[in-house]
Amino acid sequence: MASIPLLAFVVAAYTALMLAIPGWLDAVLVTLPLLSGVVLPFRGGDLLLVIGLFLLCVEIYRATSSSTAAILNHVLSLVVFIIALIELIVMPRMANMTFFLIVLMTLSDVIAGFTVTISTARRDIQHSS
Repeated sequence: MASIPLLAFVVAAYTALMLAIPGWLDAVLVTLPLLSGVVLPFRGGDLLLVIGLFLLCVEIYRATSSSTAAILNHVLSLVVFIIALIELIVMPRMANMTFFLIVLMTLSDVIAGFTVTISTARRDIQHSS
């Protein structure tokens, strides 16, 4: 379970909702009143973006581990990015800014994961010599 990229759940949820209930992603689910008097609407897609950003932070924290599970997580994160990118390019319903930002989150997860792992490995090698 520690190897599963958390952003895979966001990509899967967005894909399932877009295919099954596309109106849910554009429907206002929650509103947040601001001090300015303006009400900030949160649509389904917006909530998935917020969840995705939170999970990206968790993934970056998880990337600091150099265990076998973490390395497998990085490889699976790359697979999630490739699948999401293919969905964006091939599926007309996925060609929108919300899903594009989710794809960018998966790319950030891949880059951060490999960068942190390489930096950690380099530091471990320097300390052992």
